[in-house]
Amino acid sequence: MRLEEKISVGNVCMNVIRAATIVAVLSLLAGCATSGGAAAVCPEPESQSPDYVIGAGDQLQVFVWRNPELSTSVPVRPDGQISIPLVEDMIAVGKTPTQLARDIESVLGEYLRSPKVNIVVASQGTSNQIQVVGQVVTPASLPYRKDIRVMDVVIAVGGLAQFAAGNRGKIVRQYEQRTVECQVRLDDLVKDGDMSQNILMYPGDVLIVPESRF
Repeated sequence: MRLEEKISVGNVCMNVIRAATIVAVLSLLAGCATSGGAAAVCPEPESQSPDYVIGAGDQLQVFVWRNPELSTSVPVRPDGQISIPLVEDMIAVGKTPTQLARDIESVLGEYLRSPKVNIVVASQGTSNQIQVVGQVVTPASLPYRKDIRVMDVVIAVGGLAQFAAGNRGKIVRQYEQRTVECQVRLDDLVKDGDMSQNILMYPGDVLIVPESRF
């Protein structure tokens, strides 16, 4: 093969390599442009009781079997305690309804023979709710339930409002006695189906949806 032919073939090969490289780079950039942001990450409480845990602000129905005069409805005070007839200033926060019922029975046992107590949570306080504020159709406080996720919460409040900046959404969470803020890209979740944003929510979480700047 003559020198001129070798040079021509070499140039063709280099052009093919350059073209292939450009195509690969453009494909990579396109993938980055269309893919959602980083997966939403938020520290999760180390342990969650499978049973409901009473929190401040909860409204409790206390039933004392065969003693209607002792049965009552009572709120859990900000100090975490309740008071009912014959039982004053008993800690309720952090206990399950069953645990609280047994503790009340122990005190009532000083006055009654074999008391039987049932506790029903009539309504949840904010410490056991999920707050949704900002640019959603119906801002609300939602009762917490096990395995509830961001998408469940967004649906429950009617979805994002017209001027919501969904991808600037954030969750405010109490974690290890401090407040943390975690970004969650709601537009990517709701509109594009990016399930990496559909993280679990926990009692006391606040989901904030800001307004678009434009």
